[in-house]
Amino acid sequence: MKNIVIGSGPAGRLGSLELGKLGQDVTLIEKNHIAGTCLNEGCMVVCALTDITKFIDENNRFNNYGFIKSQLDISYSKIVEKITETQVMLRKLNQMENESVGNNVIYGEAKIEGDSVVVNNESFEWDNLMIATGARPFIPDIKGAEYGLTNKDILKLDEVPEKLNIIGGGIIACEIANIYATLGSEVNVLARSEFLKELNPNTKKYVLEKIIPDVNVMENTDVVEAFENKVLTGDGEELEGTPFFATGRTPNSEIARGFVELNPDNTIKVNEMMQTSVDNVYAAGDVTGGYQLTPVARMEGITAARNMANYPNKVSYHCIPQTLSLNTEVSFVKNEKSELSDDEKATIALPGIAGPGAFWKILEGNTGYTEVEFDKNKNKVNKINHISPSSTSDVAYLSYLMRMDYDLDDYGDFLEVHPSTDTNYKIIKNLWL
Repeated sequence: MKNIVIGSGPAGRLGSLELGKLGQDVTLIEKNHIAGTCLNEGCMVVCALTDITKFIDENNRFNNYGFIKSQLDISYSKIVEKITETQVMLRKLNQMENESVGNNVIYGEAKIEGDSVVVNNESFEWDNLMIATGARPFIPDIKGAEYGLTNKDILKLDEVPEKLNIIGGGIIACEIANIYATLGSEVNVLARSEFLKELNPNTKKYVLEKIIPDVNVMENTDVVEAFENKVLTGDGEELEGTPFFATGRTPNSEIARGFVELNPDNTIKVNEMMQTSVDNVYAAGDVTGGYQLTPVARMEGITAARNMANYPNKVSYHCIPQTLSLNTEVSFVKNEKSELSDDEKATIALPGIAGPGAFWKILEGNTGYTEVEFDKNKNKVNKINHISPSSTSDVAYLSYLMRMDYDLDDYGDFLEVHPSTDTNYKIIKNLWL
């Protein structure tokens, strides 16, 4: 059967790879660069820049302690150059990976015309179709919005902005603030409502005081107009600095309009098998809304692919781990199916330990923080907020145990690898004993 996948971000790339592994005939169509937003404009770019800011943070710490004397000379343009070189290498590897299972990769803008997809004036018939066209930054409808930067512009900058006004209060806003504040920008974050509402209050407080103390966060603040080098708030205050929009994402669903059913927010409507309203047409990734996360997009793409290849599969959104890529990572997960009353839940709070990446932070009392909520009646972990250099792997592991519905007693046999999983051991020990 002929399978066409439109879009090669995490959903489309992994979905087409899965189809190829299952012996299917696959054509993968990409408008711009393979690997989508994640590699080319999103989380991989943020992670690359955060690697630099972690180094700057450590260098400053060691200088303050007095056992290293160094003065850094940071070249933003050189950083961008090397990120771009790395992206080119990874694109080649991603294309080779897809082609290694027999897939045909085509570059060009696709259009759906009946049972065919047209790209570069060539028509391709399909038996199964996957739409994985992703999303793009949402730009609010305010005067002067054209002056605002987004994550798409990070690698287009020649230098670090002297002053930056980040509009938005979520994870992307926080990550961008951390990067440019560490690189030397004077940063304001203007959140329309609450900043980092994904985190519990104590974790958020730690982030503000210990990880991004130089960032000026303004909650419940609307921006009513943007200019090239300043913004105007709803209170009439003018704040100097380049505007940067981190106000969410909007789906690239135009290709599907009038072809499949859309949700009210213009995302493509799908069921738990990633099927759309049209037979043999599937959608996956950010274009379907929900969690705007690379691992979730991968999961959805693979689920769609297996169903296209007639291997019935359902997607499950349960205990999804998330993270903020900062100078110290902040990761969190909750059981979406369980909201506990005060009588049902218990919470423990743990200071960070001197594990990998945290030893030299002990002297300044900045080793991290963990807060875990659990169900006293059912003896199960319900929610974790975790700050530590190893939090991304810690929470991924613990979220798996939550997803598998383990009791706290089942955690008792956990044996850590010192020092890499010490944090897991400490969390589990405090819950279990």
